[in-house]
Amino acid sequence: MRIAATLGALLGVALLTFLFIREGFSTLLQVLGLAGWGLLWLVPYRGLYFLLYAVSWNMLLRPADPQHRAGLAYTFWVVTVREAIDRLLPVASVGGGIAGVRLMRLRGLAAAPVAASVIVEILLTLVVLYLFTALGLLLLLQLSGTGEAYHRMVLGFVLTLPAPLITALLLRYGKVFERLQGFLRPMVGEIDLSQGAASLDHEVRATLGRHGSLLMVASLQFLAWVSGSFEIWFALRLFGHPVGVGAAIALESMTQAVRHFAFIVPAGLGVQEAGLILFGHALGIGPELALAVSVAKRMREVLCGLPPLLSWQWLEGRRLHTLIAGRSGSDPTKVNRP
Repeated sequence: MRIAATLGALLGVALLTFLFIREGFSTLLQVLGLAGWGLLWLVPYRGLYFLLYAVSWNMLLRPADPQHRAGLAYTFWVVTVREAIDRLLPVASVGGGIAGVRLMRLRGLAAAPVAASVIVEILLTLVVLYLFTALGLLLLLQLSGTGEAYHRMVLGFVLTLPAPLITALLLRYGKVFERLQGFLRPMVGEIDLSQGAASLDHEVRATLGRHGSLLMVASLQFLAWVSGSFEIWFALRLFGHPVGVGAAIALESMTQAVRHFAFIVPAGLGVQEAGLILFGHALGIGPELALAVSVAKRMREVLCGLPPLLSWQWLEGRRLHTLIAGRSGSDPTKVNRP
């Protein structure tokens, strides 16, 4: 995974550099200058996306947290941390979920149900991504007609369509983590993680059995994805090239589909930009405008991601300091050595 992530990062940086050089930095800066400080409105607006995901995750956590130790405000913060890790760090879009489990455990929640909620949430995100992509394909067909690129997208969509269904069936009936435990036991022995595999399978099956909650969570996630289309609509309006809501949704859905397909590329470097240029061209949006939209989204990712990352590191540092102080008595500078 590290080798793949490194290669993905190198390819992404190379692609990103090529696109910026080809279109010219001066032209890009001129387009960005048209928007000015108005682009900063994308930062507080992203709170709607985080809120929808926080509410949906709280619904999945409700059976494991009857005392509401992880309230909506805390879950909102953890969602921002997860998003920042997946978007800004080279973790192949999986590190945020692991950090989310850890942060929820700090509130006293059991590991198995929290991990199960994250697994089911990721599965629902995959399902919602397919629904969002289907909506984008229909809008793209209506707005720009068919073409070779469109046919390839439809073919890829159809061929990968069974993936979320097969994943859901395996998690519901396949005892995935027990089987994984059996595979790993000869190599790693009986460790705490493998011993909790049966419990994790049980919690995942129980979460998948709450159909009403799953439907509500998926609906909230879908609204969150649609809300992200406003970023494109708003940015293009500031750049002097307004588009309709349908075009913004189509462009956002296609870009997110491409970015998630190339999940191994850290932060979707180059992939997001290439997707915006490719599908923007089909909608009458020039490459310089598409790159400017990508820069606006990158700016929002950094401004929304750095504060949660810093607060997360502050929390971990404070816990480590408390742990060291507890081991060394009243003097936190003394650490007991074996």
